[in-house]
Amino acid sequence: MSESRPKRFPLSLDKVASGVARAQPVRELLRPQAPLQQAEQDRRRLASPASTPAGLGMDSRAVQQRMVERLQADGIRHPALLQAFATIPRHWFVDSALVNQAYEDTSLPIGLGQTISKPSVIGSMVELLVQRPGVAPDDPRPLGNCLDIGTGCGYQAALLSCLARRVVSVERLKDLHLKARQNLDRLRQGLPGWQDVRLVFGDGMLGHAPNAPYDTLIAAAGGAAVPQAWLDQLAPGGRLIAPLEDPRTGQQMLTVIDRLPNGQLQQASAGPVLFVPLKSGTI
Repeated sequence: MSESRPKRFPLSLDKVASGVARAQPVRELLRPQAPLQQAEQDRRRLASPASTPAGLGMDSRAVQQRMVERLQADGIRHPALLQAFATIPRHWFVDSALVNQAYEDTSLPIGLGQTISKPSVIGSMVELLVQRPGVAPDDPRPLGNCLDIGTGCGYQAALLSCLARRVVSVERLKDLHLKARQNLDRLRQGLPGWQDVRLVFGDGMLGHAPNAPYDTLIAAAGGAAVPQAWLDQLAPGGRLIAPLEDPRTGQQMLTVIDRLPNGQLQQASAGPVLFVPLKSGTI
């Protein structure tokens, strides 16, 4: 473990996110995101007309509402988070050939070797963020100032914006950055009053210091250590959630890090996941 990596604390998730209501274990809620190859297999399997419920087009609110009901049945409880899933149309963020699969609980390819995460994975990660210590249950913007690492197609950033005072989202791949900008422009036009996201083309491993400190930080890529820049930009009382490679097994584990008011860090694992690798630089 390098000196820049935060000290591990043998805390259970219950101590980090006490009082979290769960219908089933967190390990089950955070079932691994399919790798890119599996996402492509899912796309082909689900592309058949028989896989889409008859009479439910992608513009039907019923299809989106069914996804929200599945998330709630899986243990997602925060009302504002469920409302965000009901508000942001996921099919606007996927390729036109994949709209029939937009509301399935599956990751889908978005180009350049990247995927859009499963709704259940996003929901479980964000729910852990909104339940960080010190946040009032009735806070309409429980994510506060939020940093999103790995914009991708922009769907997760759009969801986060419904629960944050401000969202800064960083993407290292220029083509995806531009795609996300197009998707969010469409959202801005189609959903009047939607709170915008600040999109940044840059190296996500560096975070984004100009808008720091952040109350919450969420990453859609995993590495062997949490970048020091992320820790430096996390505010006292803030929470960071990201995939982190277990040095003993090589398995990615969803990792929750809290910065206490006194500046110390607490870290705990919330179960195995599988995300794309965290990389530096821009392309």
